[in-house]
Amino acid sequence: MLTVTQPQIYRFQWEGIEIEATYTPVRWGVIAHLELVTIQPPRAPLPVTETGYLSHFHPCGSFEAGSGDVVAQVREWLDKEAKKLAWQSHLRKSRQGELF
Repeated sequence: MLTVTQPQIYRFQWEGIEIEATYTPVRWGVIAHLELVTIQPPRAPLPVTETGYLSHFHPCGSFEAGSGDVVAQVREWLDKEAKKLAWQSHLRKSRQGELF
């Protein structure tokens, strides 16, 4: 049974963006919660959020069933989502700049 209910806070870099991840293994006794916020640049978009903020609820034990390493699994998720057309389009537009 999972007993850790205190949030675990991690700071890490992904593709030059500083991210703070707050993971709560058990919230309200029934669900786990992951919160991502881009710190630098502030509120920079990520492949999983256009606003630089994400609140994600998932079944308890999800991260623990994987490697147990929250940061590694978040990076893996970001890498996977970054391959999608929407993120690739965002990167192209960001590099080129848009007048409209």
